[in-house]
Parts: sequence; structure tokens; C-alpha cells
Amino acid sequence: MKTLYKTDRLILKVLDENYAHLVLDYILRNKDFLKEWEIERSDNYYTLPYQRMSLKRDIQNFKLEKALRFWIFKKEDKDRIIGSIAIDNIIRGPFQSGFLGYKLDKDELNKGYMTEATKKIIEIAFNGYGLHRIEGNIMPRNIASIKVVEKLGFYNEGLAKKYLLLNGKWEDHIHMVLLNEK
Repeated sequence: MKTLYKTDRLILKVLDENYAHLVLDYILRNKDFLKEWEIERSDNYYTLPYQRMSLKRDIQNFKLEKALRFWIFKKEDKDRIIGSIAIDNIIRGPFQSGFLGYKLDKDELNKGYMTEATKKIIEIAFNGYGLHRIEGNIMPRNIASIKVVEKLGFYNEGLAKKYLLLNGKWEDHIHMVLLNEK
């Protein structure tokens, strides 16, 4: 599989441990902003060794086709990460499915970047990986995220009560799904 894709304005790239400093820079810049939407993080998460280890794990999962994780760059700034997008927990066999997740830099919101990146990863997952189903679970109050997936054809399969433990609280999530109709 390819490790680099381009859209009109973006570069989506699988990163190895040599990019850990760029990932850490992104994470530190967005630490407070992302806190509401993510699991509680230990202090170790905010270190270069942890990010190197995480990128190594991402490469292994990519090679095994268990996950796709791309870091997002603007074409005009290839040294600054503005987000990430992933399809994790890819299950093969009769299921052929994975879970969509993404995050974007606080300074890059409402510019259409996440819709553009999500559209590309859907193409990769359906056409390159042969997945049948992509699932995204989104907190009901995350209106911007719901709008992203709705624009791309995801539909609501229902509400999962107290679905994920995020920022120390069990959060409800809307179960959004997109099927590969090909």
C-alpha cells in the first residue's frame, strides 16, 4: 500500500519514528483543545520516546493491514502537521470493516480540511483495502464532526449510551456508518 496520498490542498502521509518530533509538536500545540474529545493521557504521552513508539506501532499495524493512520499536512507547509486521520481496528473475514477517527489542529477548523481528508481515506479504504463498512462514533455535541461525515454520506445507525470513556467521563456516541456499495 502507498504511504503518501495527495488531495487538492493536503498531503496524507504514514509517518515513521523519524517524524516523532513533528507529531509531538502537533500534540503539544493542541493538548488543551483535544482534551475534551480524547482519552485521559499520562505525562508520558507528551514525550518524544512515547511518540516514537506509537509511530512504530502504527507502521506495524499498517503493514499488517490492521489500521491506516495518516498524518495531515497542508501542501504549502510540509513541516507542520495539522491533524491525523485513521481507520483503526480493521476486521477482515465476513466483516471487512474499520473504525474512522480523526483530529484537526485548533487553528485549522472550518476550512474543509477534515472533509477533504476523510473523503480521501474513504477512497483508500474502499478501493485500496476493499473494506465494506466504515464506522465512526461521534459525541452528539460534536456538531462539526457530525457534519463532516454526513456530507460524505454516512448515516446514523443509532445512539450508543456511555460508549467510550473520554476525558474521565463515559460519553454517549452517535454511531455513523458508510457502506461500500460497489
